[in-house]
Amino acid sequence: MLRLGLCCVFRDQPIRFRNTTAAAVGRLDRSAALRKVNELALANADALLEALSYCARVGIGCFRVNSQILPLKTHPRYGYAIGDLPDGDEIIRRFERCHSVSSEKGLRTCFHPDQFVVLNSRRPEVVDASIRELEYQAEVAEWIGADVLNIHAGGSFGDKSEALAAFAKTLDRLSSSARSRLTVENDDTTYTPADLLPICEATGLPLVYDVHHHRCLPDGLDVDEATRRAVATWNREPMFHLSSPIEGWDGPRPHRHHDFIDPADFPECWKPLDLTVEVEAKAKEVAVLQLLSDLKASVTPATRARRSRA
Repeated sequence: MLRLGLCCVFRDQPIRFRNTTAAAVGRLDRSAALRKVNELALANADALLEALSYCARVGIGCFRVNSQILPLKTHPRYGYAIGDLPDGDEIIRRFERCHSVSSEKGLRTCFHPDQFVVLNSRRPEVVDASIRELEYQAEVAEWIGADVLNIHAGGSFGDKSEALAAFAKTLDRLSSSARSRLTVENDDTTYTPADLLPICEATGLPLVYDVHHHRCLPDGLDVDEATRRAVATWNREPMFHLSSPIEGWDGPRPHRHHDFIDPADFPECWKPLDLTVEVEAKAKEVAVLQLLSDLKASVTPATRARRSRA
């Protein structure tokens, strides 16, 4: 089964996730600050349930959860444990309800931690903060049944081999909950699939293959080979990423994402796979639904017959 995923927010649907800033919370005493984030966490759990229900209704098969679903959770000054919040148990129950709905509807959920998560940083405090962030998101992932925490490999720091070795070493510091969900994605500036596949194959870390990034930063692998090898790194349904360039492939900045997906950018070799494809497009749910329609229209009886003979 091929499922398409929506990333974090909506363009047209009136479903919103709430957040706050350290500056806003810093103006409050600790008790008031905890009440504030408590209110936001409850609202976000309800919004996630609404988001999942919408996805199930319209045929979107996966939803990426925003990293700030619990605002400021790991902030060095204003962070908190879920038990610190007045309604901590109720917050967990509401997120667990999301798990029940996603399981019932056959939906998948995942996280993509922010760019400040760098497991191979040369600054120990950055690595420590990155681990805290992954552990927090793994905690929420347990509640909602998410099976992917997807990150980038980090910097190369002038020596890719050494940097990847540092990345691999840090994996041992993660809890089993975070480590079992962790995946790594090729990017469009530093690490290609060919760079990451050896470490994925050696450590059992699944590769989230981003075909747009690969097209921007090619290596010796073609899309078919990268797909085949990436799929082999997974012990569950693979997850890949897709986007299209806003100025076209001949434009000056092909790494920039379009509002929608050009169906021609969808690899043919992905279509028969059991696969989650997260759609990274600025039109959000509108883009996902348009691509879903385009893919259905492209599978004609003649196409099905050719595939059955292949």
